[in-house]
Formats: sequence, structure tokens, C-alpha cells
Amino acid sequence: MRAFPSYTARSPWNLKATTSLSLRLIPLALLTLDLSGCKHKAAAPKPPPQTVGVYTVHPHALKTSTSLPGRVEAFEQAQVRPQVGGVILKRSFEQGTDVKAGQLLYVINPAPYKAAYDQAKAQLLHAQAAALSIRAQLERYRPLAAAHAVSKQDYDNTFSSAKQAEADIAQAKANVDSAAVNLDWTEVRSPIDGRIGRMLVTPGTLVTAGQTNAIATVTRMDPIYVDVNLATSDMLRLRREFASGKLEKVSGNAAAVELTLEDGSHYDQKGQLRLTEVTVDPATGTMVVRAEFPNTDRLLMPGMYVHAEVAEGVDPKAITIPQPALQRDPKGDPFVYALDNDNKVTMRFVQLDRALDGDWVVMGGLNDGDRIIIEGIQKAHPGAVVKPVEKSADGKPADAQPAHAG
Repeated sequence: MRAFPSYTARSPWNLKATTSLSLRLIPLALLTLDLSGCKHKAAAPKPPPQTVGVYTVHPHALKTSTSLPGRVEAFEQAQVRPQVGGVILKRSFEQGTDVKAGQLLYVINPAPYKAAYDQAKAQLLHAQAAALSIRAQLERYRPLAAAHAVSKQDYDNTFSSAKQAEADIAQAKANVDSAAVNLDWTEVRSPIDGRIGRMLVTPGTLVTAGQTNAIATVTRMDPIYVDVNLATSDMLRLRREFASGKLEKVSGNAAAVELTLEDGSHYDQKGQLRLTEVTVDPATGTMVVRAEFPNTDRLLMPGMYVHAEVAEGVDPKAITIPQPALQRDPKGDPFVYALDNDNKVTMRFVQLDRALDGDWVVMGGLNDGDRIIIEGIQKAHPGAVVKPVEKSADGKPADAQPAHAG
């Protein structure tokens, strides 16, 4: 016969007690889970410091200069216009070549001016012949008038006619000279040494005296001028530096100037300041400064845009910072983000001199060894601790290991 396990029935009171105890333990278990979750959130690790690129400031020798935009101007330029009218018969120059002062450029039909010259010469001969006759008569009347053999009125009339004959000769000579000048002007010559441009009129063209349009342009290009606009504040500073001997000089007492051309190349010959305008433009607060450069190879041409640089010497302890490091507050005051020994970000206001070759020259606010942020500036704010990585001025990693506190 198979045996079955014994079963003891629970009483209703025991089941009720067990159910009540279970219901009381559920909220306690949920509370315990909630508290353990709170402890887990509070114990989350802090985010690591943001990585930023820093540049360590060190004084260094710096060659300073003032760069000024300017235009090339001709040393001399003559716009040739005809001084007599007529038809051009011949052109006597090659376009784009060098010409000398007095060199023949054009020939205007000389026929009418040659005729006028010959007519003036004939009038001079006529006046001279008339004067010879009246002068002989005056010589005959002079002793007769002294002996009262002729009336004083006849003598005075003859004397007056002789003087009038001399005036006629002078007038005729002036007419000959005027006709000779007009005849000479039929040969149009270059007024200066220089390079002549393209042909502006062709043979067969009718020109008039003093016309508005030039028939040729001759430009002297060696030496050549560069005109720049200089702010009055820069002008005062340059004058002080020139007086103190800080500016480089050439040719005795003139400040040296260098040129950078439109394509960024450097002009290999130095110039010198020659002229400072005597007035300041009140609208712009600038004045014109003129420099003179040798131009033997004719590389500089009138109208070219260039940059003139006035060398100001060498500052042995200059402090420069990369331009990306500079920030400005709402008032426009310049500042940089610097790091203290604990790598904590601080705001450091600086005094600027000028921008030079992609850097700012700093006059005050930074010292030797200061570290400033040049990359990741958007991650930094005053009081934050960051992880600095040393960079060079151009933003490339420096040879040193990442910077650390102390």
C-alpha cells in the first residue's frame, strides 16, 4: 500500500497573518531600493578638465616696422599736345621705348608755317629798306637844320619817321621770331627723358593747337615715387623715433623704406622718405608721405598698389601673442585667458601696441612665463580648471610635454 505525505492544514488565522506581514515588507523593500539608487547618483565621478592649447609668453627681440598702403606715382610725366594745328605727316618713335628730351615724335605739315615764316622775313627786309632811306634823309637834314636851311618842322617830321622805321624793324623781327617758333612746333618733340607709351594718333590725323587729348605720354620711371597715407598719430611717433635715431636711415638723413608688391613679393631695393605733406586731411586724419625708390629695371609702374614699410629698429624685450588668443569684453577692452599655477582660468586685461605678422604686440598686462589660452577658448571661463597642452605661436604642438601646475 502506497504512503502519501502528511498534510497539515493551516488555519485561517495563520494565513491572514502571513499575508499582512508580506504587505508590510513590500514598501520597506521599495524604500531600500530607492535609497540605494540615490547613493549611486551622488557618487558619480566628476567630468575631467577640458583640454586647451596654451602658449607660454617669453620676451624676445622683435624687428618692428610700420606698414602703409600706397600707390606708385611717376617721377615725371608729360602729356604731349600739339602747339600748332595741322595734319600729322609722320610718327618718329617706337611705342613703349625710352626717348630722350628733344627727340622727334611727330611731324605736323609745315607748309603753311614755312610760308608764314618766309612772309615775315620779307616784311623785315621791307622795313629795313624803308628805315635805310629815312635814316639817310635824316642825316642830310641834321646839318641843314643847324644852319636853319630847312625848317625845324621838316627836321622833326624826318626824325619821327626814322624812329617809326626802327619800330617797324623791331615789329618785323618779332613776326619772324613768332613764325619761326610756329614752324619749329610742327616738329613735336619729347619734353623729358622717359618711356613713351602707345601711339595715340596716327599719320593723317588733324590736330589743333592746345587740344584736350594728348597725342603721346612720356613717363620718367627711374627714380619713382610711392605716395602713402599716414595717420597723424603714426606720423608723430615716426618723427620721435627718427629724432631719437631709432629709425634706419639711408643717404644721410632720410628714413629707409622697403616695399612689398601686390603679389606679396619683396622689392629688392630700399627707398627713402622724401616729402611729408604740409596739411592734414580733416576728413580722414591722414597726410600724404612720399618715398623715392630706384627703379632701374622698370618693375614699379605708376598706378601700382604697394605696401611701404618703414623700419623702426629692434625691440630687445618685445612680448607678442598669437591673434587668436585675444578677446574683447562688451566694452571693447582687450583681454586674454591666462592660467595660474593650479591651471585655473583667469581673465587678464592687456595693453596692445599693434598687429604684426599675425601676432599682437603687447605693451602691458603680461609677464615672462605667463601661460595664455590660444586654442579651445570656447571651453574656458574664469575659475574653471583646465588641462593645458603646450602649443607654439602658430598653434602647432610644442616640443615640451603637456604643461602642468607649478
